[in-house]
Amino acid sequence: MATNERERAVLSLKGVTKRIGGKTIVEGLGFELFPGEIVGLLGPNGAGKTTTIRMIVGLIGMTEGDISIGGHSIRSEFTKAIRHVGGIIENPEFYPYMTGLDNLKQYRRMTDGITDERFQEVIRLVGLEDALNKRVKAYSLGMRQRLGIAQALLHKPSLLILDEPTNGLDPAGIREMRDYLKEIASKEGIAILISSHLLSEIEQICGRVVVIQNGKLVTVRDIGEQQNKAERSQIEVVVRATPLTVARQALDRLDMVQVTRVFEERNELLLSLKDEDIPLVVKALGEHDAALYRIEEAKSTLEEEFLKWTGGNRIA
Repeated sequence: MATNERERAVLSLKGVTKRIGGKTIVEGLGFELFPGEIVGLLGPNGAGKTTTIRMIVGLIGMTEGDISIGGHSIRSEFTKAIRHVGGIIENPEFYPYMTGLDNLKQYRRMTDGITDERFQEVIRLVGLEDALNKRVKAYSLGMRQRLGIAQALLHKPSLLILDEPTNGLDPAGIREMRDYLKEIASKEGIAILISSHLLSEIEQICGRVVVIQNGKLVTVRDIGEQQNKAERSQIEVVVRATPLTVARQALDRLDMVQVTRVFEERNELLLSLKDEDIPLVVKALGEHDAALYRIEEAKSTLEEEFLKWTGGNRIA
C-alpha cells in the first residue's frame, strides 16, 4: 500500500466512549482503517462490538470522543461522513416478490449520483448478472448476501461495514463471499470492517484484527500475509531415524538458531530462527548425518492468539 494511502485513514475512532444508564459499554476506543484493507473486529460476547458498529454508522450517539469517516466527523458532519459508508448489519432485507434488479433500482432511486455505468459495474463485480431477473424470494442466502453487498456498493463508498457476512452460508458460499470481499477491497480500494465470530474466516480474509474486551481496546495486530515475519519466524524441525541428540548437537552449533523446546517422545525440536536461516538448518543436519523428515512452521492459530489476548474469553 502506498505511503500516501496509509496516511489517509478512511475510518478513524478517537477516544470513543458510550455510557448507558451509568454503565460504560465502550471506553476510550481508538483505531483506524485505511484504503483497500480488510480488518476484523473481534471480541468476546458483550465486548461492545455491536455498539461500536452502531456508533460508526450513526444509529446511536457517542458519549465522548469522535469518529471520522472520509475526513468528516460523525458528530459535526454526519451527512458528509455517512455518504462514505456502505454496510450490511445482520441480514440484508429486500422486497421478496421483486426481482434483484428491481430491488437495486429501488435503492438507486433513493440515492443521488448513481450512474448507469456504476450500476452495471457493481452487478458485474458481485457476479449477479445471471440472477438479477429472478425474484429475491427464490434467492439462496449467498445470493441475498451478494445482492446486499451490491446495494451497499452502488453509491461507491470508501468504507464497507459487514456484521457476520458469512452467517448461515455453506462452505462453498463462505469461500465465495471471501473471494468477493478480497476482490472488492483490491479493485475498489474500499476499506472493509468485518465483525464475525468465525475466527478461521477472519484469519483467511483479514490483514489486521482489532480486538476489544469489556468495551476497551485489547490489541491491534497484523495477521496472515500482513503479519510481520519476525512474529512468525519459529519453525518446527522433526528429526527421525537417528538419535535426537545428533540433531540437537548439530543445531546448537548454529549461532542464529535457538532450540526452544525438545519433544523426545516425538523426536522433535522447536526452533526460533529467521526464515532465511532455514537452509542452514537443513545443511547442518545433513552434514551430521541426521535424517530430516519434516520442517514446518509453528504458528498459533488466530483462535489461540485470541484466547491469549482476552485471557481465555471465547468469542461469541
